[in-house]
Amino acid sequence: MTRRPSRLTKQAEDDLAASGDAQQAAQAEPVVEPTPAIEPAIEPADLAHRIVELASDRKAVDVVMLRTAEVTTMADYFVICSGRTDRQVQLLANAIVDALRDDGIRALGAEGKGAARWVLLDYGSVIVHVFAPEEREFYGLERLWSNATQVVRVV
Repeated sequence: MTRRPSRLTKQAEDDLAASGDAQQAAQAEPVVEPTPAIEPAIEPADLAHRIVELASDRKAVDVVMLRTAEVTTMADYFVICSGRTDRQVQLLANAIVDALRDDGIRALGAEGKGAARWVLLDYGSVIVHVFAPEEREFYGLERLWSNATQVVRVV
């Protein structure tokens, strides 16, 4: 007794049909090609604007959105903001992560949450920097990325 494959490819079906074994070809299960899951993706600009909105709602200081796509492949946008205290830096970062998680968007990574002086949230095409005022002044990301286009500034 020969084993019949449970699924035939289109080529195998054609070969069986050409060999005259139409009954076996008719009994074979059709091949079902899996379709990739298409998840609704948010555009980088929309994600960056959403982050600016969340930071502003939580009383972040000096929120800046830079379009970095033309100057680096690292990310399309940077969102930079400050909290007045270490506690507010922590709360801002947590609020952004929690709200985006509720929207179905998860961070690829987060750094600096323990010290809460500079928290970096990586959303792939958008990188969020939440600073304490002294660290923001010291590192000067806006100066470092001065070639990037400033899209939004909320003071």
